[in-house]
Amino acid sequence: MVYRRTHQVVKRLAARRSAILAAAREAAAEGGMAAVQIAPVANRANVAAGTVYRYFPSKADLISELIADVSRDELAAIRRAADAAPGPSSALAAAVTTVAVHVLSHRKLAWGILAEPVDVDVSASRLASRREIANEVESRIVAAVQAGHLPAQDTALAATALLGAVHESLVGPLAPDNLDDPVKLRDAVQTVTLLALRAVGVMDARARGLVVQAVVPSRSLVGA
Repeated sequence: MVYRRTHQVVKRLAARRSAILAAAREAAAEGGMAAVQIAPVANRANVAAGTVYRYFPSKADLISELIADVSRDELAAIRRAADAAPGPSSALAAAVTTVAVHVLSHRKLAWGILAEPVDVDVSASRLASRREIANEVESRIVAAVQAGHLPAQDTALAATALLGAVHESLVGPLAPDNLDDPVKLRDAVQTVTLLALRAVGVMDARARGLVVQAVVPSRSLVGA
């Protein structure tokens, strides 16, 4: 007789998996990817180390799924913000602002997702994460170009360049170290969003207006 998992069993297994991922995310947010180790994560999730291995056969699997999980949340946030915007240019500004807010809200976690050296191979997960976010930003640039708000351009390259600028300026090794101040943090988000809009061809006066529209609703997030 074939064993079929009941709905309650499936829910319990999914909840345990989510708890392990949440514990791994907390560890990475506090100490970077170096803090994502099987035993400490198991302890945070109140499960045995063997249980973690049942869901994630290796540390590489755990970190790869953590990267994918965080990226899914970021992508969903970008889409919500952009879809709520009144037009394609505003949607692009909202998308860039959301990326900036996301990485600044948890800088250690963001750096871990992007480029922190780890002792296992998670390059495929990192590449997939970057590609998904870049594709979403590109779709917003394409919409603005098609609406006549931006000049014709290589939209894929533009999206990649914008993300590179945001990540390097806010969480890379050259990022300022005084962004714990909410005012400076908001200023940083406005600066990188304005840079992004100017880079793809939004006229300066309009760019400034779009930045104000995009950043003001995000203040509660930025100041968190």
